Amino acid sequence: MAAPTPKRATQDIKERVTALQEAIRKYRTLEHERDQSPISPEALDSLKYELAELEALYPELVTPDSPTQVVAGGPLPELTKVRHRVPQWSFNDAFTEDDIRAWEERVRKVLGEHTSSAGGYDLELKIDGLKIVLTYERGMLVTAATRGDGTVGEDVTHNVRTIHEVPEHLARPVNLVAEGEIYLAREGFKKLNALRQAQGEPPFANPRNAAAGSIRQLDPAIAAARPLGAFIYDLASTSEAHPSTQSEELRYLATLGLPVNPEHRHVEWLEEVFAYWQRWRGPARDALDYQVDGVVLKVESREAQERLGYTGKAPRYAVAYKFPPEQVETVLEDITLQVGRTGVLTPVAHLRAVAVAGSTVARATLHNEDFIKERDIRIGDTVILQKAGDVIPEVISVIKELRPKGAKPWRFPTYSPLCGGDGRTRRVAASHGGKGAAHRCVVAGSFEQQARALAHFVGKGALDIDGFGTKTVRLFMEQGLVSEPDDIFDLTKDELLALDGFEETKATNLIASIKAARRVPLDRLLIGLSVPHVGEEVAYLLATHTGTLAKLAKLSETELARIEGIGPIIGASVHTWFGQAGNRSMLDRLLRHLKVEKVVMPSRGLLTGQTIVVTGTLPTLSREETEARVRSVGGKTAGSVSAKTSFVVAGENPGSKYDKARTLGIPILSEAQFLTKIKA
Repeated sequence: MAAPTPKRATQDIKERVTALQEAIRKYRTLEHERDQSPISPEALDSLKYELAELEALYPELVTPDSPTQVVAGGPLPELTKVRHRVPQWSFNDAFTEDDIRAWEERVRKVLGEHTSSAGGYDLELKIDGLKIVLTYERGMLVTAATRGDGTVGEDVTHNVRTIHEVPEHLARPVNLVAEGEIYLAREGFKKLNALRQAQGEPPFANPRNAAAGSIRQLDPAIAAARPLGAFIYDLASTSEAHPSTQSEELRYLATLGLPVNPEHRHVEWLEEVFAYWQRWRGPARDALDYQVDGVVLKVESREAQERLGYTGKAPRYAVAYKFPPEQVETVLEDITLQVGRTGVLTPVAHLRAVAVAGSTVARATLHNEDFIKERDIRIGDTVILQKAGDVIPEVISVIKELRPKGAKPWRFPTYSPLCGGDGRTRRVAASHGGKGAAHRCVVAGSFEQQARALAHFVGKGALDIDGFGTKTVRLFMEQGLVSEPDDIFDLTKDELLALDGFEETKATNLIASIKAARRVPLDRLLIGLSVPHVGEEVAYLLATHTGTLAKLAKLSETELARIEGIGPIIGASVHTWFGQAGNRSMLDRLLRHLKVEKVVMPSRGLLTGQTIVVTGTLPTLSREETEARVRSVGGKTAGSVSAKTSFVVAGENPGSKYDKARTLGIPILSEAQFLTKIKA
C-alpha cells in the first residue's frame, strides 16, 4: 500500500476508524480463539485493509492496541500455555502491484547503500491454515505450539504428533525452532463437512477453521482422524550455522526431514514476482489439494532481513501479496432501481468502488424488496460483496457494527421515473419458483422506453458519448449495469471487459468517451434528460435565461412560462418534471459526476434578431449542429416556418417547410450559403 500524504481527520473519519478497530478485534478474536468465522477471511482482510489505509492517511488515529499494531489471537484456557522462545509475527498484506512496489520502495529506503546485497526475493505460496511453532531439542520434537498472541501460545504437541509429515526425529540431533502452517486437505475438508452435516453438526466455514479446530482439541484422536498436513517455511533459530539466504534456509529445513512446500521460487525482479502471482491466482491454484490465499515475498538475504527488522507486529523484510478476493467489504452509498424487459424493477446497490475477484465494481444487485428486508440492508451500511463469475456482484450481508447513526430501513417506492406514464409500481408475487415478491411497473413497455431515453441521453443531440449507441445501451441494461443516466458514469473498464464484444481497446475508448462527457453545457444536459417538450431551442432558452440547473429547478410554473419562447404548456411540463422526487434524486446522483457549464447568449451577432428554420438533410452538418451555429451568432431557431422566419436552411428532402417558405417568399439557403453568411 503506497504511503499517502497524512491529513486531518474529520469526526466521521474518527468514528469510522474506531468502529473498524472494534469490529476487527471482535472478528479476529472469534477466528483465532474460537475458530469461528461470522464473515469470510477475505471480508476480514478487506476491513483490515481499509483500516490500514485510513490510519496511513490519519496517523493521529493509530492506537497501540489497533489491529494494525498487534498480533491477533490469544491462548485458550483449556490448553497449556507456552511462552515462545522467539517472538512470533504475522505478515502485512498487499493487494495490488502498487502495494508491492511501495513495499519494495520502503525496503530500499531502509537498506540504503546496502540495497544491492538484498539478493532478490524468495517467493512462497501463502498457505491458508493455522500457524505452528515447532521446537526440537537434540533432534527430537519437544513442543508444538500455536502462535497465540505472539508471545504466549498453546501447547498442541499431542495433536501435531498425529500429523505424519511432522517428524518426531530430525535427520540430525540439532536444536532448533521452526515455524510453519498446519492445513486441512481440500478434499478432506469436503468430506469432513459432509460427515458433520450428516451427524447434525454445523459445517466448518473454511479449511483454516477446520484445521485450527482440529489442532486445538484436548483429544488427539480428533486430529488423528482428519487429513491434516503441514509445511514449514521459516527457521527461527538453530544450534548449527544459520543459512545466509531464505532459499538456503528452506533447503536446510528439508535436509532435516521437515516438510517444505516445493513450489517456492527465487526471483530478482518485481516483474517476476507479478508473473508468479498471476500463475498461482489462476487454475494452478485450484489444482492444489490445499488452500492458498496469496504469495509471500521475502527479501532473500538474511543479513538484509536483519537490517530491515520488524514493526510492532510484522517483519519489514516480508509481505503477503493476497489473491483477489471474491468477497470484500465496502459502503452502500445509495439504492436505485433497474427496469427489466418484463417491467420488473430490481433494486441496485450503488457502492463505494472496490476491487473484487480481480475487477473494480461500483454496483451490486439487491434482488428484491424481501431480500433487502431479510438482511436489513440500509443506505450507509458497510456490506459484504461477493462476485463469483457474474458481471454484477451481489450484496450478501451487512456488518451492522459499522452501521452509521440514523440509517433508516429502505422502502420500495410506489413511483419510479423508469416506469413511464404516471410512474406507478406494484408488488407482485414471485414467479417460476423465485424467492421473494417482485415489483413491476404498472405501465407496459417500460424497458424499451427507458432504453430509448438512455440512448437519447448519450446521443449526438445531448451528451454525444462516442461509441455508446442504442445496442450498447440495451446490452448494459440487460446485464444490470445501467438503468438511469448516472449509472453511465459509474461504469468501470473491468465491467466492460467482462461483456461479450468488449475487448481492451473498445472498453478503454468507451471509458475515455464517458470521462470526456463529464463536462457538458447546460442546454445539452437538459436535452439529454428527456424533459417533455424540451428540445434544442427550448433547452437553449432555459439555459441562457437561468444560467444554472439549481436556479432552473427552483422556478415556479408561472416564472417559467414568462420566459420568452417558453409559454404555459412548456413551463408546466418543466416544473412538473423537476417537482418529481424520482427525477430530483436521479439528478442529484448525476450531478456528482458532471461539471455543468453555463451557456451564454451572445449580446450581438451576425444573426441577432433573426429567426431561422432548418429542414431536410444537410451535406455535412446535423440539424443540431446547424441550430447551434445559429445561436452562436445571436440568432434564434424555430421548428416551423411563419411570417417571422428570416430564412430557411434546407437540405435534401426538405418537406413541407420548404414549400411553405417558397409560398411566403422567405429566402432559402443551402448549407454552403448559410456557412458563408455567418462568416461574413
